Amino acid sequence: MTTVTRAQALRFRARVQQLDRESVPDRALTDAAVLDLGVQATGQSAHTWALVNRGVPIHDDPAAWGGQLALAWTVRGAPHAYRRVDLPAVELATRPFSEADAGKRIFDANRPLKQAGIPAVEALTRVASLMRELVVDPLPKGDLSTALSSALPEPYLRWCRSCGARHTYEQPFRIAALHAGLELTPQTSPPVLRRVPDWDIDAPELNAPPVPDPWVPDARLDLVRAGVHLLGPTTPEHVAAYLDAPVRDVRGRWPADAVQVVVVDENAEASPAWVLSTDLDALEGAVEPGDSPVVRLVGPHDLMLQVRDRELLVPDPERRKELWPVLGRPGAVLVDGAPVGVWRPRATGKKLQVRTDAWGPWGRSVTARVRAQARLLARHRGLTLAE
Repeated sequence: MTTVTRAQALRFRARVQQLDRESVPDRALTDAAVLDLGVQATGQSAHTWALVNRGVPIHDDPAAWGGQLALAWTVRGAPHAYRRVDLPAVELATRPFSEADAGKRIFDANRPLKQAGIPAVEALTRVASLMRELVVDPLPKGDLSTALSSALPEPYLRWCRSCGARHTYEQPFRIAALHAGLELTPQTSPPVLRRVPDWDIDAPELNAPPVPDPWVPDARLDLVRAGVHLLGPTTPEHVAAYLDAPVRDVRGRWPADAVQVVVVDENAEASPAWVLSTDLDALEGAVEPGDSPVVRLVGPHDLMLQVRDRELLVPDPERRKELWPVLGRPGAVLVDGAPVGVWRPRATGKKLQVRTDAWGPWGRSVTARVRAQARLLARHRGLTLAE
C-alpha cells in the first residue's frame, strides 16, 4: 500500500487541480478540471480568478466568460460555475442521492415538510416545477420568491422578520433552481434567474442519479467521483462533508476504481485515504517539488480551501482559525499546495492593494512570485497594483 506524506498529498492535490499550470493565450476558458466539480462563485470575480490561477488566460470581456460558462446554485446551495455544454449533465449529477440526502440539502426546511408528511424529494420537485412555470423571462430573486410564496402552502414557507412576511425557505429555492432549468445571470445583485437557453424541460423530476460507469465521459461530473479525484487523497467522510451529504450515500457511490493509500501527517500519525487508480502514479510522482516553487494567491472559497481535512492542510490550530474565521475569510498564499500565509485585497479607485501576512520566512523567490500573483490579480480585476 502506498504511503504518502502531507507535503506529497498537498503537492499532488495542487497538481491535479492544475494550480501548477502557466497561462497559455489560446487555452479555452473551459479547459480546467475543477469545472467538473464546479467552481464556487462567491466573492468578486471569484470563479474567474480561480480559473486564471489554473492557467486560463484573462479575458477583459465578461461576455467571453458568460458565453462558455454558466452559473448555477448547486453544491451546498452555493453559486458555482460550470461549462455551459455540461449543464444538462450537471443537473443530473446534482440531483439528491436519496430522500435522506434531499432532507439534508434543504436544511431547516426539512422539519416542517416532514411534519406535514411531505418527502423532501417531492417538495424539491414541486418547487422546481413552479419555478419553471414562473420564470419565462429573466426574473429577480425577490420577485420569484414572492411569486413562489403565493403559490406554495404553509409547510414550504417561513417567517422573515426583516421583511415582515412569509417566504419560501432559502435552500429549497436554491437547490431547485437548476432542476427547473434556471441559471444565474452573471454580475447581477440581487441575483436574476433566467432559463438556460435551448433546454427542453417542462416537468422536472428529481429521481436519484445513477451511479456512473467510470469510463463514460460524463462520469467526471459525478460529485463523488470528482471529489475523490480533485480532493484526494480523501475519505468518504470528507467528501460527504464537502457535499453536505449523508456519509452512507457517499459510500454507496464510492468509485469502484478507488484505491487506498496511507497519509502520514506532520505528527507521524497515519490515516487511510483514497485516490482514483488512474491518479496513483501522479500521487507517487509528487514526492519531490518541481524545479521552482509554484506560488498562488487562492481566493477564500477556492477548491483548495474547501477541503474538510483542514488539519492536514493547516496543522496549526491557530493558523486554521486565521484562515477560516467565522466571518470575513481571507485568501491563502499557497506554495506547492501548502498554505504559508493569508492575503486580503483592497481596491481604492483604480488601485488594488494586496496585504499579505506570512506565517514564516518566505525567501526572495516566494516573495517575488507573490508580488507577480498580486499584479496578475490586479490586472484580472482591471486595476493597477499599488506596490
